[in-house]
Formats: sequence, C-alpha cells, structure tokens
Amino acid sequence: MKILLAGGSGAIGQPLVRQLRAVGHQVVAIHRSTAGREALLAAGSTPIRADILDRATLLAAVDGYRCDAVISQLTAMKRAPTRHQDMTATNRLRIEGTANLLEVAARIRAGRFVTQSMVFGYGYGDFGGRMLTEADPFGPPGHGRFEEHLAAMRSAEQQVFAASHVEGIALRYGLFYGPGPAGDTLVDGLRRRRLPVVSGGGVQPWVYIDDAAAATVAALERGTAGSAYNVADDQPVSFSDLITAMAAALGTPKPRTVPSWLLTPMPYAKAVMTGGLRVSTAKAKHELGWAPRVPTYRDGVAELAQHYHQEAA
Repeated sequence: MKILLAGGSGAIGQPLVRQLRAVGHQVVAIHRSTAGREALLAAGSTPIRADILDRATLLAAVDGYRCDAVISQLTAMKRAPTRHQDMTATNRLRIEGTANLLEVAARIRAGRFVTQSMVFGYGYGDFGGRMLTEADPFGPPGHGRFEEHLAAMRSAEQQVFAASHVEGIALRYGLFYGPGPAGDTLVDGLRRRRLPVVSGGGVQPWVYIDDAAAATVAALERGTAGSAYNVADDQPVSFSDLITAMAAALGTPKPRTVPSWLLTPMPYAKAVMTGGLRVSTAKAKHELGWAPRVPTYRDGVAELAQHYHQEAA
C-alpha cells in the first residue's frame, strides 16, 4: 500500500516508517521542520512539508497524491507532559488536525484511516485493579481540566469512526519507552538526576516503541473498520518501578523518591504517576495477530540499556 503518515518525525514515527518499508509499503510523510525532513528521508519515506493545522496549505501540499491509507500519529509533546497546558497543542491536533486529515484522506482517495489514541482516554485515576477492555466507556466526562484531554481523545476517535469515506481504526497506546525521543527524555532525566519517583504510585500500561509500531502496521493491514485496540505489553508497572529499573540497567544515579504531594503543582504528571490503570490487549492479539516482542518492562529495560550502552561506546 501507499501510506500517508502524519507525525512521522515523532516518537513512534521513525520506527513506524522503517517497519512499513520493511514489509513493502510506500510511505509519504508530512513534516514541518528541516530536521524532521532529514529523519524521514533517512528512514526511507517521501517527505511533504505542511502544517496539519493549516487546512488550505495542507490540502494544497497533498494535491496530486494518491494513497491507500492515512496513519495519524499527531502529537506535539517534546517531553513528558507534567501540567495541563503541556497537552494543549496535542489536544488541538487531535481535534482540528484529525478533521483536516480526514479531508486529506478524501482528497487523496484513501480508504483506510488509522489514528493514534491513548489508554488514558478511559480516564485519569485509580481503577482499583480492574482490567479495562475496549468495551469500557472511552472518553468519559473528566473533572476540571482533565476534560480537555479526554474530549480531545474522544473527538479524534469519534471523527474517524463517523467518517463515511474511510475505514476508521483507533489504537489506544500505553505509555511509550524505548530508543528515540521517548527514551532519550527518560535517559537524560536519569543521567541528570532530574527524574524523581513517587512513593506509592499505581501501575500504568507501557509499550516498547518498536512494539507500538508493529501493532500499527498490523492494524493497517488487518484491523476491523470501526474498531479500537489497546496496545500495551503484558505487565503494567508503576512509573517508579520502571524508572528505578532503568537507572540500575543504565548505571545512572538512583532516582530520588518524593512524596506524591510534591507533585501538586504538576497535576497531569501526578494523575498519571499515582493512578492505577490496567488494560487488556486480548482483542489486538486475536484480531491483529499481534503480540509484543518485548512482553515486560524487564525485557524492555534490558534492551533499552543495551542500545544506549552501544550508542555511548
């Protein structure tokens, strides 16, 4: 297939381009920066420079292209969000950017549309150990400013599922880690000892970045129209346990442990780090034929450490 990818220079973009190319798909990738263009070229895609939020110039940029599918990996997170305002640009991309990309899909005659989403669309907080499936309510009304983030994820999925000109699929990813932007931020924070952990934090779903990319390829090829899929590894783990294990594997200083009340000025980070969320990936495994190559954070941390040790050598 010929794929139009938005967000190709982000956390999942480059491994996704490589995996799409490895199985024979052609990739046209939208980018904004010069650095993004070079990365996309190196990964084997054809770059198009355009602003997803500028509808007129975006439609002009894709004029003349024909693609079979669109994959949206739209986010604007340069680092892990800690405050509500850190999600503002990503929320806008999920609402306005998705609408613009659906117009693009019509313009380039794409019949399939895969959009990124997040497991936190089920809600922020502690679910008491209950395993959530795709049948659980997604994007329920949120409290305070959390409603902004839930509304954006809700909007992205609803737009894609409601569009009559595409087969819409949503991937609800766990938290990313692994080589690339997602891992670089964590590793840099550990090396500088600027990444504290919280005592008593709950578990969250995580997914190694290459496994997230593999699930996206599987959804593109085998996903059922109108379906959402949870994408995470087999063992949820707290942020504190993951970061502590990562520090030990990398040989960086042990993270400082702080009480959760110190995170009060960072409400987004506090909700993620202290909540408890578990999701089932049985649907993705059954319908997509996907399973994580890195099934637990212990496997992932070992692989991540090997990558950074080799990079430093």
